[in-house]
Amino acid sequence: MPGSPSVRSAPTRVATTLLLAGFVAVPALVRAQAPRGAVAPVAAGAKLRIIAFGAHPDDCELDEAGIGAKFAAQGHAFKCVAVTNGDIGHWGTAGGPLALRRHAEAEKAARILGIESQVLDNHDGELMVTLENRKTIARLIREWKADVVISHRPNDYHPDHRYTGVLVMDAAYMVQVPFFDPDVPPLTRNPVFLFSEDRFQKPNPFSGDIVVGIDDVIDKKLAVVEAMESQFYEGGCCDLPPGGLPTDAAGKEARRKEVRDRFTKRFASTADRFRAKLDEEYGPERGAAVKYAEAFEVCEYGRQPSKEEIRHLFPFFGQ
Repeated sequence: MPGSPSVRSAPTRVATTLLLAGFVAVPALVRAQAPRGAVAPVAAGAKLRIIAFGAHPDDCELDEAGIGAKFAAQGHAFKCVAVTNGDIGHWGTAGGPLALRRHAEAEKAARILGIESQVLDNHDGELMVTLENRKTIARLIREWKADVVISHRPNDYHPDHRYTGVLVMDAAYMVQVPFFDPDVPPLTRNPVFLFSEDRFQKPNPFSGDIVVGIDDVIDKKLAVVEAMESQFYEGGCCDLPPGGLPTDAAGKEARRKEVRDRFTKRFASTADRFRAKLDEEYGPERGAAVKYAEAFEVCEYGRQPSKEEIRHLFPFFGQ
């Protein structure tokens, strides 16, 4: 109507608001991103880069020390990341002194295995699913240029385990999104995301899609257990030995043997649990001979590898 104020359309108002807010360069940036087609899987014989996330300084080592040592021996790059610092994971001490001790134990384990290690400074028992933590996980995956990413499943007894799994799953797609935390370039090939073994049944049980024999590195894995004294020899947060820690030489040796025997049985139980898969991967004769193993489930997020690519990503099965 003559004399009435002009009425702008909704799209016009939005565009004006974006201009006033300083978003004028965004369209140009978007156009600058070249479209990406399908990316080929990791080539056979390529140097592989694997990053594994555990909630605490010991989780990654318990679940992946075997394959970590095997990858390192073949010249591949393997990194364990503890998403919390473990600062309440002991019955008798806590806070900064314990966090420093747990960090030193993780570093010692990494030297035994020939891998890299990093401990994030989040309080044990207080990990939350936040945007900041999602960005941290995505940055670590991008910076490592990971071909394979491993974490806990999001259903687990410990909240830090669950939320580590959720954070890694939340990053599974975002690592490729160019304008999500753009200070670190996005990956051009989405990694294969895997879950480490657990025994929880609900809402769904763990499926051992990939099972790797670790007999050749079992001594290194058990040495890692022994290196993490605060967690295993001393009993961690809740498992102080009856009567306390021994003080005499014979008692100390008996305690070390008790811990070693317990974890030897634990690592053997994975091979027994997934014997059929070991037979499939190694052949019946070699599969039946495997005493110790580590198992992994392929996550529905991330790249979905073929059986052939799995053999490239885990070059331990032979012909």
